Amino acid sequence: MRTHDFYYDLPANLIAQYPQTKRSDSRLLHLDRGRRLIADRHFSQFPDLLQADDVLVFNNTRVIPARLLGHKATGGKVEILIERITADHNALAHVRASRTPKVGSEIIIQNVESGEEIRFKVSGRRDDLFELATQTQTSISDIVDQCGHMPLPPYIERADDELDLDRYQTVYAKNPGAVAAPTAGLHFDHAVLERITKRGIRSAFVTLHVAAGTFQPVRCKNIEDHVMHSEYLEVPAETVAHCRQAREKGGRVIAIGTTAVRSLETAAADGELKPYRGETRIFLYPGYRFKCVDALLTNFHLPESTLLMLVCAFTGYDTTMRAYEHAVAQQYRFFSYGDAMFIE
Repeated sequence: MRTHDFYYDLPANLIAQYPQTKRSDSRLLHLDRGRRLIADRHFSQFPDLLQADDVLVFNNTRVIPARLLGHKATGGKVEILIERITADHNALAHVRASRTPKVGSEIIIQNVESGEEIRFKVSGRRDDLFELATQTQTSISDIVDQCGHMPLPPYIERADDELDLDRYQTVYAKNPGAVAAPTAGLHFDHAVLERITKRGIRSAFVTLHVAAGTFQPVRCKNIEDHVMHSEYLEVPAETVAHCRQAREKGGRVIAIGTTAVRSLETAAADGELKPYRGETRIFLYPGYRFKCVDALLTNFHLPESTLLMLVCAFTGYDTTMRAYEHAVAQQYRFFSYGDAMFIE
């Protein structure tokens, strides 16, 4: 298929710039692909759509404040987006500056709290990423916590604020390492999770540290030529057991977000779901046969994105594009802080 096949027209006013006042106040487009039915609901109704033996699989990665603002030694402004912390004093990062920093040059970050001047040395390149190293006693993890900003997606056209520290993070976030939120999970508050638990429905967790490449555009004319970015993934044995038990009892494995889908399908690559720890570059597009996931809760994704291609693979291309047309017509809110869609 061609990348342009996944284009749709989205009015700019439908791109959510802020979250709803309450997490579960979002709308929910309910798509029954078997009966080809679309219903407009509210997210607070999501627990009512679940069945007794279902298992929900959440991504418990935690977003780190990975965006650092600094300057070159020569004075030019620089923005760093930490992609992955590789050691206490080393990281891979995207670097935005008027001129590409050279290997051996320095980027200076000011710690506003302590007044400390932190110097990052550009020690190398790895494809589109810069290898950064710092000689300070403070670890990069601590530097990020003290000086970093929440890495809001580029389509949110405002600076991050105090609200984003809480709301661009799931309530069950646990393992730090993501530079983008698993946004389907942003709709859950503790009250909704409690209702799900009281119904006897199990929750299980994977950890996929979402990288900045999730916003990388598909530049190839044919989607098969696109190469996915690499992300770190853990699927624990307990989650595998919960999924197997759900299937044995006639329940469904319900992925909360596309990152949970990619996690489970990576771990089930040979046809059987198994514990997994390592990197994943899995790219799911129409024609892929799903091995593990039975239903999906997801947000609305960018035109021509790999995430929209994944949804089309799961739901069917025509059905998905019709659902998106409906969502636009009904003025749903799109992207990270937008509304959700439940596909069963």
